[in-house]
Amino acid sequence: MIPRLLETQTELRALVLLLWLLPAVVTCGSGSSEFTQPIGVGAPAGWPTYGGDAGGSRFSPLDQIHRGNVGRLRVAWTYRTGDWPGARSDLSRTTFQATPILDAGTLYLCSPANRIFALDAETGAERWIFDAKPSYTGGWSRTCRGVALWRAAAGVDAGGDCSRRVFMGTMDARLVAVDANTGLACADFGEGGSVDLLAGLGDVHAGETYMTSPPTVVGDVVVTAALVADNRRVDSPGGVIRGFDVRTGRLRWFFDPVPPGTEPLAPADDGSPRFHRGTPNAWSILSADPLRGLVFVPFGAASPDFYGGERAGFDHYANAVVALDAATGEPVWRFQAVHHGLWDYDLPSQPMLIDVVVDGVTRAAVAQATKMGHIFLLDRATGEPLYPIEERPVPPSFVPGEVAAPTQPFPTFPEPVHPHRIDSADVFGITPLDRHLCRRALARHRNEGIFTPPSFEGTVHYPGTAGGMNWGSMAWDPERRLLVMTQNRIAQVLTLIPRGEMPGLTRANRPRGISLQEGTPYYIRTQVLSSPLGVPCSPLPWGTLVAVDLETGRKRWEIPFGTTRDLVPLPFAMNFGLPSMGGPILTAAGLVFIGASLDDYLRAYDVETGEKLLEIRLPAGAQATPMTYRLREDGRQYVVIAVGGHSTLGTTLGDYVMAFSLP
Repeated sequence: MIPRLLETQTELRALVLLLWLLPAVVTCGSGSSEFTQPIGVGAPAGWPTYGGDAGGSRFSPLDQIHRGNVGRLRVAWTYRTGDWPGARSDLSRTTFQATPILDAGTLYLCSPANRIFALDAETGAERWIFDAKPSYTGGWSRTCRGVALWRAAAGVDAGGDCSRRVFMGTMDARLVAVDANTGLACADFGEGGSVDLLAGLGDVHAGETYMTSPPTVVGDVVVTAALVADNRRVDSPGGVIRGFDVRTGRLRWFFDPVPPGTEPLAPADDGSPRFHRGTPNAWSILSADPLRGLVFVPFGAASPDFYGGERAGFDHYANAVVALDAATGEPVWRFQAVHHGLWDYDLPSQPMLIDVVVDGVTRAAVAQATKMGHIFLLDRATGEPLYPIEERPVPPSFVPGEVAAPTQPFPTFPEPVHPHRIDSADVFGITPLDRHLCRRALARHRNEGIFTPPSFEGTVHYPGTAGGMNWGSMAWDPERRLLVMTQNRIAQVLTLIPRGEMPGLTRANRPRGISLQEGTPYYIRTQVLSSPLGVPCSPLPWGTLVAVDLETGRKRWEIPFGTTRDLVPLPFAMNFGLPSMGGPILTAAGLVFIGASLDDYLRAYDVETGEKLLEIRLPAGAQATPMTYRLREDGRQYVVIAVGGHSTLGTTLGDYVMAFSLP
């Protein structure tokens, strides 16, 4: 799921306090002050789904804001939800990751407290609020990345109550339907406006499974997936994918991700279906191709992540992107990016639907980014790779009970965008002594490159559990043929610990960084590879923003992304790149807009060169993906982002929704 990038922010703060004596790269806004073109008239464009369109391109055809005037962006309006720990005592930990969607001049978004907000898209004025009133048990950081909208077809219930419906998943595992016009629950959906997503899962611990990402609407079906807590137990709740009727909430179909030929479980006493346990889940964002009637699901690992000896063969759909028939839930194809995953290499990003030119022929494709820095380009109808993929030998496991896959798939086009290994010469150190200690730490662990299995002596895990890529996903420029994404570059150490060495551990008394993996012979310890000073040993930069050219298959540019500005109160910021959470969007004017970094900024870059054009100071962290729209031909283009921070990452918390436009 969304892993802890660093055990605390202590490591980075220690680094900054030691580095302040060294020469620093001071960052400042470099946006142009030239206003080279009047606002004028232009075609409007919206943002109807979480990823900008059903295929998740995160691209807008708007060009009112461009290289020449982006430096003039100013705050157009600000809305505050009130849903953050500073205002609500029941929200001890939150992460405001929502991306609004736009319909009929109204923005719809959700807060970490599972309230839906409808805002006037031009003024930010509140139109209504719906409170799902979820249970707060389970101790999770509260997360709601977004909502989905359904419209009745013309002449079919159009204009009536709930003819436009907003759908949201809740932290207590419900799917709610709300009238987009009034903010009232759609009483005809399920039981009084909600469907119980725990049905058929069996024994579920508090907070063990719920929807963090928005549902997906295809026709008259709303499709749900859900997070399942990592590494708690072998028999965790299953990762079933379900399709519900948008009007009634009736279950139309389900996809239980077990290998073909597996016998279905006997129904419950009331005749409702039951689902297998321990299967892989899809916690990230789904995509849809309405014309082909397909839903694309990015699955994570079967439970638990780091030991596969007890998975009962449930690896078939694990770490795979799967195309499902949106009308029936039947699997059409699957492509597995990791065999028998042992590294928490979930497919974390939304499968992106783009057109790719191969040997002069335009092909409808799925572009799947991964935590490993691999990008797989697949035929949208069949799942067949559009370019050769090599099955390369990888290191074996020496852990009793484990049998690692002998090979793993490596794409040949485009080239991987994340390094596959850290060697002694690569390690970072703030002093020669610190670097020497990092080299000693590296030498103590098993270090044979990517896909080295977890071990008793500790395995260097690079890329780490946060990627490479994470849920922020890629953005696609169809004219320039560029993919833009962030990369996290923090190495970790994975250590399996026999249960007999630490008897009696429970969730209440386990040491920090240790997960129980109940039902297996081993605990797992995950920790950042760091020196005794607490400084990460990974080579700089620890986070980048990168553009990949699909004409050449190579990086067009890559820059360090994220400064130390908000880690410690110093008068300067060092721009050596830090981990991030959130994603970019692109516009036809050749701009990249992104928050995401551990400092509190919204930035704009030139998509062709990576040059920074704008840096706007924000009141909190922006661990969310922005969106953009223009409502009228004579109106303004707005860029909107949720600004509320991330408790686990330690960024500044808040409850702001901020819109920017030209003055």
